[in-house]
Amino acid sequence: MYDVIIIGAGPGGYVAAIRAAQLGLKTCVIEKEKPGGVCLNWGCIPSKNLIDQADTFLSLPELTKMGLKIDTKGFDYSRVQKKSRVAVTRLVKGVEFLLKKNKVETIKGTAHITTKNSVKLDDGTEVHGRHLVVATGSRPMEVPGFEFDEKVVLSSTGILSMTSLPKSLIILGGGAIGCEFAYVMTAFGVEVTMVEMMDHLLPFEDEETVAVLEGAFKKMKIKVLTGTRAVSLKKSATNVEIKVQGQDGKEQTLKADKALCVFGRAPNTQDIGLENIGIETEKGYITVGDFGQTNIQGVFAIGDVVATPLLAHVASREGEIAVEYIAGQKPEPRISIDEIPSAIYCEPQVASFGLREQQAKSEGVAYNKAIFPYQGVGKAVAVGKTQGLVKILTDPESDEILGAHIVGHEATELIHELLLAKIGELLPEDVGVMIHAHPTLSELSLEGMRAVKGHAIHI
Repeated sequence: MYDVIIIGAGPGGYVAAIRAAQLGLKTCVIEKEKPGGVCLNWGCIPSKNLIDQADTFLSLPELTKMGLKIDTKGFDYSRVQKKSRVAVTRLVKGVEFLLKKNKVETIKGTAHITTKNSVKLDDGTEVHGRHLVVATGSRPMEVPGFEFDEKVVLSSTGILSMTSLPKSLIILGGGAIGCEFAYVMTAFGVEVTMVEMMDHLLPFEDEETVAVLEGAFKKMKIKVLTGTRAVSLKKSATNVEIKVQGQDGKEQTLKADKALCVFGRAPNTQDIGLENIGIETEKGYITVGDFGQTNIQGVFAIGDVVATPLLAHVASREGEIAVEYIAGQKPEPRISIDEIPSAIYCEPQVASFGLREQQAKSEGVAYNKAIFPYQGVGKAVAVGKTQGLVKILTDPESDEILGAHIVGHEATELIHELLLAKIGELLPEDVGVMIHAHPTLSELSLEGMRAVKGHAIHI
């Protein structure tokens, strides 16, 4: 009898398992594939490796300025893809080591919930425990008429498996995944067209920061169609034709070698036995309380199966909260949405947390806005990364930080100083008087915070 059975070894499941073991709970984690889940195996990690290699490839013209001659005729994308899989393998082994080190028993198989204290594996084996944590993650969402065949109509998994490049690619969906793959594919010479139904790419991000990204994509010759929806798709063995419609009702047909469909993700809550114990769901997501507890005592759910942002770092923290609650600790309750960092890794990167300006306007929230451009800090100029800005929204009376948005080089790293300031209840002036090393990109945070009161120096 285990203290905790965890179904799924993704970023939520394996972190929950390790934390549970640290707290003295006898723990097992059941995983049908490899530890690390979609994020490590077919998402965050391999895609970031591809982005890094794309960055390197795009830097080749800089080497020619040094007098070097570079012949790219021997470029082989299969080697790029292989390198991404090497990174995955290394990290999978790392997770396996951490689970073993912490004495978590890893069970290979597909689990089906039979009671609130037991699951049955596909080989008939039964596993029993006092508590159950559902961490089965999510999968690419399929839309009727745009089903994946992973040959010419690709999911995010399919494009990561691809070992040769098409000449042209249509990306349906301008969210984080769509933007990252648009950047990678374009960097390696693929002709990319993006189709997004909303008025701008990254619809949940701040419009002003996204405008900078869209400008960068335009310079890269990525064709971006916003306010446009895909109507139908026809395919052959070698290409696709997609009919799209703009907000004015006009239609056009796009043609390409392949299509990448990234309409979102769907929770893996079907066919795992939730109905056997009466777990409540809403639109496929498991309903949970502040500590991940479901309506059935002793059963918890974390990560992509609950209706919180579908992000690896959210799943990991939810896993820790759930098992700390199981162990009788007093963790902080459910994560505040305003304190979750968002990170998109194309170049320029986009990162944010908290209030968006368009949200403030629509909800009638009073705010002050401060903006500081990348070109105002010496490090950005020195390394040739001047495209971007830091944007900070504050309460006009208290100066409380309501949200922050960064677009530019290393934005996904820079966002955390501003988030820490918000969580630590610091005021902009507290960060604005803290000495930052020069020259660093972190001076963007310094100047951005000073700009709140109109005291920025280098603008």
